[in-house]
Amino acid sequence: MIQNKRLLFFILSAAWSFFLLLPFPLHAYDIATRIQTYTLKNGLRLLMLERRLSPTVSIYIRYRSGAVDEADGKTGTAHLLEHMMFKGTKTIGARNYPREQKLLAKIEAAGTALDLEKMKGRSANPITIERLTKELTDLQDAHRRQTVSNEIDRLYTENGAVGLNASTGQDLTTYQVSIPANRIELWARIESDRMRSPVFREFYTERDVVMEERRQRYESNPDGKLLESYLAAAFIAHPYRRPVIGWPSDLRFLDMAYMRRFLKETHAPNNTVIAIVGDIRPPEVIKLVKKYFGPIPAQKPAPNLLTQEPVQSGERRIEVLYAADPKLILGYHKPSPPDFSDYVFDLIESLLTRGRTSRLYKTLVEEKRLATSIQAHNGLPGARYPNQFVFFATPRHPHTNMDLERSIYEEIEKLKADLVPESELEKVKNRLRADFIRGLDSNAGLAGMLSYYEALVGDFRYLTGYTAVIDKITPDDIRKAARTYLTGDNRTVASGVRKPSHER
Repeated sequence: MIQNKRLLFFILSAAWSFFLLLPFPLHAYDIATRIQTYTLKNGLRLLMLERRLSPTVSIYIRYRSGAVDEADGKTGTAHLLEHMMFKGTKTIGARNYPREQKLLAKIEAAGTALDLEKMKGRSANPITIERLTKELTDLQDAHRRQTVSNEIDRLYTENGAVGLNASTGQDLTTYQVSIPANRIELWARIESDRMRSPVFREFYTERDVVMEERRQRYESNPDGKLLESYLAAAFIAHPYRRPVIGWPSDLRFLDMAYMRRFLKETHAPNNTVIAIVGDIRPPEVIKLVKKYFGPIPAQKPAPNLLTQEPVQSGERRIEVLYAADPKLILGYHKPSPPDFSDYVFDLIESLLTRGRTSRLYKTLVEEKRLATSIQAHNGLPGARYPNQFVFFATPRHPHTNMDLERSIYEEIEKLKADLVPESELEKVKNRLRADFIRGLDSNAGLAGMLSYYEALVGDFRYLTGYTAVIDKITPDDIRKAARTYLTGDNRTVASGVRKPSHER
């Protein structure tokens, strides 16, 4: 998943390193005073941090839109849209767009007709399918001659950009790049054009690419298969149960018409955060952003009709058979940030599995030698909505998943019964602070931090008070959180088991 708690540690590390480079002492709240904000009339939020360590800038665009926002039956749309956004616009990648537009309409008509026929299943007419397949192939071949491939990538690369990337998660969609400071206007022209008038070139070809990506990452990958099965069991109602890449039957028939509606509703300026960090002059940046992004109209927010996950009333347990060594995933429902318990679970994650001196690493990996690996993760699979605190573990032969389970539960019971010693708790807090200081110092890290929390919780200042809240957590807070959430009736367990040889 794009956005997770490990990102938080990286981000805060970058922020702390940044503080150390400044010529005067700073406290956590000072970062907020150095960030300049501006909101366009269309609702787009802009965050700027002037930082002249090098003549470069890093820019993140975050849309508060992800897989969780897709309609049932349309899973995978957000991820496929991310791919489509690199295919160019009416002005980028086009040789003659009016002529191309007519060809694209024919491609969509042929592709839609082919999908509708295939949806008939056994009653589909093979002759019709063959005819439409050939028609679509011929149209796509003709279309390739009307376009310039990878034009966005070329424009950025030839102008010194690095780190051009995008990602889609359950909660957010992100586009990022680092460029020379004198190329900000080029960025504004490209990205505003992508927001206003993207062209879905090579749609059906790219849909096939994503389907193959799914086969490799989930259907043929034991880890992906186990995690997908776990989430589908852990969430029975909320969209977090669905994979970001989409279900196979949905992916096969994703269509351009729905993608256009999804784009218009979710990639609107009033659903967008832009963070720019580096060698900038904020008044000039505001002027450029207003010029290029200001004319794009806001959209009426879609109603929040997501089904809420009902309270779990008993352990859920699944077994996944695959041709690989055993693995275990077990987790518990918990609130999302900024709920206080989410901070507590960040600390519990570190206490149990972060580093070689953590409780579960020492017990399961070094002392009992039950596991080859053990890792806790707070905030799976997203953070906009109530989520999961999850353990990932791999048993060491000849031990089993059940052996690991019992030992994990023993450590959880210790959290419920006994207060964590103050000395141990302080050591964990110091470890978090050390993680901050050892982190990379980068414009990209800071731009990622600002845009992530502004888009996720509506205020980048969430992060400026993060360490202060962590410092206030007490042993009793940890015990209360464990007793409240780490319970058997709130637990889901997914056990990956090697399939017997005679069943392969």
